[in-house]
Amino acid sequence: MHGSDEPRCGISYQQTPMLPKTESERIEFKTSFNDDVIISLVAFANNKGGTVYIGIADDGEVKGIKIGKETIAQYLNEIKNKTAPELIPDIEEIEENGRIVLSIYITEYPIKPVSTKGRYYKRKNNSNQQLDVSQVVNMHLQSMNTSWDAYPDLQHSLEDLSFEKIQDAIDRKKTTQKSPQDDPLSFLYKCGLMRDEKITNASFLLFHKEDSYLSTVELGRFQTEILIKDTTRSKSDVLTQIDQVIDFVKKHINLEVIITGQPQNTQRWQYPLEAIREIVINMVLHRDYRSSSDSIVKVFDDRIEFYNPGRLPEDITIEDLISNNYRSTPRNKMMADFLKDIGLIEKYGSGIQRIINFFKEDQLPVPKFQNISDGFMVTVYSSQIGEKYLVSDLKADFRKSSEKSSEKSSEKSSEKILKELINNRNVTILELSLKIGISTRAIEKQLDKLKQTGRINRIGPAKGGHWEINK
Repeated sequence: MHGSDEPRCGISYQQTPMLPKTESERIEFKTSFNDDVIISLVAFANNKGGTVYIGIADDGEVKGIKIGKETIAQYLNEIKNKTAPELIPDIEEIEENGRIVLSIYITEYPIKPVSTKGRYYKRKNNSNQQLDVSQVVNMHLQSMNTSWDAYPDLQHSLEDLSFEKIQDAIDRKKTTQKSPQDDPLSFLYKCGLMRDEKITNASFLLFHKEDSYLSTVELGRFQTEILIKDTTRSKSDVLTQIDQVIDFVKKHINLEVIITGQPQNTQRWQYPLEAIREIVINMVLHRDYRSSSDSIVKVFDDRIEFYNPGRLPEDITIEDLISNNYRSTPRNKMMADFLKDIGLIEKYGSGIQRIINFFKEDQLPVPKFQNISDGFMVTVYSSQIGEKYLVSDLKADFRKSSEKSSEKSSEKSSEKILKELINNRNVTILELSLKIGISTRAIEKQLDKLKQTGRINRIGPAKGGHWEINK
């Protein structure tokens, strides 16, 4: 069949049965020719190519079809007329046990996406999924090997950029690469950040002079889910913003002094700052700046949440991300290239693995990565926060609150405990005691009740294990 050395053009005939038994990402079964066949061909063309077998039922049973002298020509003509750009597949006629099956094969189309009747589809697993507008745009940009940030910014001009910021970038680039001294305007042209006297979206985000809502990041220090102790907002250019976000995080996390007996003591932050920096840079690179949503950073006692508009690409799962089994595709390719040139990132695709390694080295829980709403969130956890708070004078307050607890408050405490377990499955009894304001013994009793009623399970040992919530 498709693996033969003969040229695949026109119509060929196959006598040896080589029919697949099941559908897959690149195989579809149909009992007859209809519009669904064309939808599948479009989905294959927008993915990695594939074959539609006509005359086979969903369960793999060969039914066969009847074809006339002009049948195949009619099918080819209908496929061509109902697709844009026009698809011209290869058709093979296969005979098995006296029954005829048609194999219609289409390769991956080079310039995507392909549509039928104004709708766009992509193959995922063994089904066809219709694409929304943003997915259509992203697919087109990727097939053109470009991204949104490389397009001209029609709302802003050179006057909206800060030449001082551009000069700073020139100086930073000189420290990482041997390059001749450029003036700011030549630098923009040389880096592709300005074309035909128009600035690109990337150049505005990197060097805009005044604050802009396009790059808004909301920053908050939360005492509880609803009680905010400190809040600010950054609307700066993304290079300045990276430092602003990191400074805000440093302001609200603990710095531990470790006495070593040496002339100089060791300082250790509550979270590895190298990992925090990687996360913030990833926020900038992978943010969907076309979205009306803002990036959000929430600092809690025991965790930090980094939310960014723009979900993972469809072909990358959370498991792929953690196992480093994926090909990096920056949403803003031009900015990614620029940050690499000035030394802010090392190479594409290695950031997530470095983040995980930094937390493992500090013996902290591995961060949680998740698609959420219209974006992506990274949550980092600290397992040492309880010990640091315990050193303070809060002991007496917790003792008083535990003495005043009643059965009614106990019922409320169990719900609070469940909420904390949902937010952080690695949370310790000590941390729960500090957060909820009751003694560790009371926490243990509540946990026992929750386990007895089947609402939670403990997986693994007290140290190194985690909580599992039953629905």
